Amino acid sequence: MTEERVNVGAVELAYESIGDPADPALLLVMGLGMQLIHWDLELCEGLAERGFHVIRFDNRDAGLSTKIDAPVPNVTRAMAGFPVHAPYLLVDMADDSFGLLDKLGIERAHVVGVSMGGMIAQTMAIRRPDRVLSLGSMLSTTGDRRVGTPKLRMWSVLMRRAPHERDAYIEYFVRVFRMIGSPSYPVDEPRLREQAAATYDRCHHPAGTARQLAAILASGSRTAALRGLDVPTVVIHGKDDPLVPFRAGVATARAIPGAELVALPGMGHNLPRELWPRLTDALTKNAERAAAPV
Repeated sequence: MTEERVNVGAVELAYESIGDPADPALLLVMGLGMQLIHWDLELCEGLAERGFHVIRFDNRDAGLSTKIDAPVPNVTRAMAGFPVHAPYLLVDMADDSFGLLDKLGIERAHVVGVSMGGMIAQTMAIRRPDRVLSLGSMLSTTGDRRVGTPKLRMWSVLMRRAPHERDAYIEYFVRVFRMIGSPSYPVDEPRLREQAAATYDRCHHPAGTARQLAAILASGSRTAALRGLDVPTVVIHGKDDPLVPFRAGVATARAIPGAELVALPGMGHNLPRELWPRLTDALTKNAERAAAPV
């Protein structure tokens, strides 16, 4: 497994693939400000063992992919409901993902996204349902602010710019994931600190996170479009998610015809190791629906 780069339109995307390229492709789309390394390698290898060619990548404005040359929008005003000028939208990020598949010679893929990645995955299914074999929307929402608003104490997490100094960033990262994490599962702090350091050392780019957040806020609700989908879908959501509340997962599953909702008590806005077998089983089962005869 080696990290590679590919030009997709005006952006360059960094990506890695795990597993046999002859197996059905599984594209993993990461969330706000996160990088491909936040799809844990062991989790990806577990998915590959279930028969997938796993592809993880950095979205634009994150990790080692292209950083967009544009001002940082006023996300405070956007989150208050005022119009915001975003230099790109979720639809552009969805098109990046299709562009990556094009460059890899992949016509159709199973698509799984977490948080913002779930929004991008939904947008992919809306735009090109013929190219999405199955959809996995995890810890995500429809874009309807009435169902996706974080708990009040989470606003400070979204509004605070990450520190520029390495040690301060590590403390910030640990504090954030303690706040948004899963209350029923133990925090492996040494591993969390190791992940924070790896995140900073690979790429620290707070401005990109702000532009991605503006893209989320400016893209609006997908609810009406989701109602027209005919794609095997599983919606996975923690019942104790303080950042994207459980009701957002319920709304997503209700909007997509035939979607299965997998509700996980004690799970917050992260992917605890203890739940990887359940996540892998749910995604594999959903992918099998795409292969089943009609």
